[in-house]
Amino acid sequence: MIKGIKICGVSDLETLNFILNHEHPAKFIGFISNYKKSKRYVDNENLKKLLNTNKKNTNFVSVLVNPSDKELEKIKDLNFDYYQLYDVSPERTKNIKEKYNIKIISAFTIANQIDVEKYKNYTGISDIFLFDGKGYEKSLGFDHDLLNSLPNSINKMIAGNIKIDDIPNFKNKEYFIDLSGGLENNYGKKDLKKINKLLNLVAKIWN
Repeated sequence: MIKGIKICGVSDLETLNFILNHEHPAKFIGFISNYKKSKRYVDNENLKKLLNTNKKNTNFVSVLVNPSDKELEKIKDLNFDYYQLYDVSPERTKNIKEKYNIKIISAFTIANQIDVEKYKNYTGISDIFLFDGKGYEKSLGFDHDLLNSLPNSINKMIAGNIKIDDIPNFKNKEYFIDLSGGLENNYGKKDLKKINKLLNLVAKIWN
């Protein structure tokens, strides 16, 4: 059974409020906090405005690619529940978690089984393990069967060019599902109709 949905790359108040006030809100909302090459990047001042809201039961996630100490200090007082970390060593991940008293999603970009097995270095540190396609701005898909050997004892999240129509394929999997580009229109903006369709579809699967 799908454990929950993460909508990533939210960058405007209209989209944020739509998700938070939906009858079936997403479990996680991700904000691109330091990867400036992304069209979904949100600078610190706008993050403050977006996150100054009642998030209800939704978790706010700061998506960070190899963040510097300076970048982490900038966001430390913002209303985040998780830091999602790409390209961060186990040792530094542990230090970040302890210093900022924050839950961690460790992200791994997957091309083969060797990439999948890297999660083992983060057991006991990370709270959720995200398996994503290669490429930060426009992630590619990957063979999801590579994840079949993962133990049920870890919290697994899957991303990488996932579309709404793919969701039924995961209905018997114990995964959190992360979507971003699959919820956008041709101009790279989140499409509220697609978000509505996704959240209602997942609710239907749960019921």
